Amino acid sequence: MAEPITLMDIDEDDNSSLKTSNNKGKNVAVAAPSHGKATPWVEKYRPHSLADVAAHRDIVDTIDRLTSENRLPHLLLYGPPGTGKTSTILAVARKLYGAQYHNMILELNASDDRGIDVVRQQIQDFASTQSFSFGGESAKSSVKMVLLDEADAMTKDAQFALRRVIEKYTKNTRFSLICNHVNKIIPALQSRCTRFRFAPLEEFHVSERLKHVIEAEGLDVPATGLVAVVRLSNGDMRKALNILQSTHMASQQITEEAVYLCTGNPLPKDIEQMSYWLLNESFAESFKTISDMKARKGLALIDIVREVTMFVFKIQMPADVRVQLINDLADIEYRLTFGCNDKLQLGSLIATFTKARSALVAAAK
Repeated sequence: MAEPITLMDIDEDDNSSLKTSNNKGKNVAVAAPSHGKATPWVEKYRPHSLADVAAHRDIVDTIDRLTSENRLPHLLLYGPPGTGKTSTILAVARKLYGAQYHNMILELNASDDRGIDVVRQQIQDFASTQSFSFGGESAKSSVKMVLLDEADAMTKDAQFALRRVIEKYTKNTRFSLICNHVNKIIPALQSRCTRFRFAPLEEFHVSERLKHVIEAEGLDVPATGLVAVVRLSNGDMRKALNILQSTHMASQQITEEAVYLCTGNPLPKDIEQMSYWLLNESFAESFKTISDMKARKGLALIDIVREVTMFVFKIQMPADVRVQLINDLADIEYRLTFGCNDKLQLGSLIATFTKARSALVAAAK
């Protein structure tokens, strides 16, 4: 029977990537997970300072000035995902506390239990203890920070309990609430925080940040591929980086077709073709051809409806016809989100365009 491999049998160069585990009393070398290339680009290229945040310079500069002057209030950052809310707060923490910022902040997100008991115990215990300055850029600051990510997922009872905690420990603790839907935060909490809305990023800012990542990673990305990633991201930097990384893992060259193939979204030329069928072919022919393309390319009907809706805005037609068409398409998308039958909804999509085509013919007479 072969002897187990021990750490003594391993070269020194390999020690960094290996760890030992106890296997029936014997030390056996086990490969440790490597964090080099496996690191998601979302984390690898997360901004480390406020100057690195891609957009929203007016908001970032205001927070930077308040941090520098040691006048940081309680913050409520809200807006769509992937717009830099969490990155901004973490950059503030690094500026306040330096490399040891993890010791000075309590970070809770939606994956943590954040009921009323957590507010009364964990958050209150953290906020009530005395803090020490770790000598960051703003060493004079000794306030601690509680970061509540996705705060709109907190229960109402927990939010009411948090209101009193914020009032009681304002002297030595700052609370930063991050959420997507500000209307789910009770007014009592909103009034105690300075609110900043992070809008979806402009295409220019997403493109510039992606160019930085492309250069750092040495990727082969044609201009059309970059445009496709920016378009599909819809102002969400996290989504843009995830699309870029997943496409890179699937294809050496990140072309427009590779991006759409990787994400499962219909190509613009396919949407044009489908729109032509919807506006010109008979019901039976449109149903057959769209069904065939949908099955052949593995497209989701809800993605087709969304892209066709955007295409409708580019077509010249009377305003009343366009309004009715968009309204009907919105109803179809709504029904699809509830899991309605795809074939029935495809029939509804074709019927909607058939009705619009009749209205266009009547308007032309």
